Amino acid sequence: MLFLMASVGNFQATRPVKRVRDYGIIIGTLKPGPGNAITDVKGVSVGQVSVVEGSNVRTGVTAIIPHAGNLFQEKVPAAVYVANGFGKMMGVTQVEELGQLETPVILTNTLSVPVAARALIEFTLSLPENRLVRSVNPVVGETNDGWLNDIRGGYVTVDHVMEAIRTASADTVREGTVGAGTGTVCFGYKGGIGTASRQVTVGLTDYRVGILVQTNFGGLLQIAGIPVGGELDKERLQNETGDGSCMIVVATDAPVDARQLKRLARRAMLGLGRTGGISSHGSGDYVLAFSTAEEMRIPDRSKDALYHYECLRDDRLSPLFMAVIEATEEAILNSLFTASAVTGFQGHTADALPLEKVLKIMKSYKPVKK
Repeated sequence: MLFLMASVGNFQATRPVKRVRDYGIIIGTLKPGPGNAITDVKGVSVGQVSVVEGSNVRTGVTAIIPHAGNLFQEKVPAAVYVANGFGKMMGVTQVEELGQLETPVILTNTLSVPVAARALIEFTLSLPENRLVRSVNPVVGETNDGWLNDIRGGYVTVDHVMEAIRTASADTVREGTVGAGTGTVCFGYKGGIGTASRQVTVGLTDYRVGILVQTNFGGLLQIAGIPVGGELDKERLQNETGDGSCMIVVATDAPVDARQLKRLARRAMLGLGRTGGISSHGSGDYVLAFSTAEEMRIPDRSKDALYHYECLRDDRLSPLFMAVIEATEEAILNSLFTASAVTGFQGHTADALPLEKVLKIMKSYKPVKK
């Protein structure tokens, strides 16, 4: 039996879903987009399927689609940055080599990467314009949800991935215990899917940067610079290894090329660091960045021997760098604030972040004067 919502099964979804800003916590200085989500970037859509069966299966799929057209025929510039490579992200070498993305991006659990890749290949080959295509570079990211999910059971199917792609929309992005974040754990608490966005002006033109994260990593939680994690649970802190992984997807409508997208991708890790993540030995921390700007799209075939496009000067990129950092930090915090407690595989439980305690700590915190 398949459940698509995070409020069923053994999920303890008893509190209202509120994001970081709903509690009056403002991250950074830049203005968010209208939905404060990756879908604020023109063309981007997100689809999610949560796979919940019995008491042991807590996993899922999240699909990020850069534009509504045929992505193989109209590729987008893209880049990957690997902060710590203890992971199994598929498709990175071709993105690195060519600076192009030609399929949707799928996030799932570690052992379901091949299934998700199979689904992306089938999806791409099924499009009429691709009838002569004989090679596809599926891009799949992952984190290991084996603490809460029977990861060896292979419960994610091609149909689940297809459903996530089919139902993708630019509407409100569900966060927390949903999709690829159904069984993840972050900072010792329930992690999940989080998103945020920022608006910037470069010259006389407004651009947006959107972030989506799948959080499954450790460290010492910080919120708006306050070391909340060290105050919450001393025993939890002593046992925290920092291991785990984080997938970060960066989207922008700014006209930037693959080299510049690599520069944006690197800045996402500064946002992760602001939350207390340490990119530990056992962490797979990957950032995939792409641009949806129509003038930057790359046709699969062309009679023209030259590329023709204009991109931002490098000395105009700093506002985008700041946008990536702030939105990444907020997206990670949103994944924690919106997640519900989950009991799953072998009775393991990931508690929700205790928001009342968190808010009390933040209200009372006063830096030590030297």
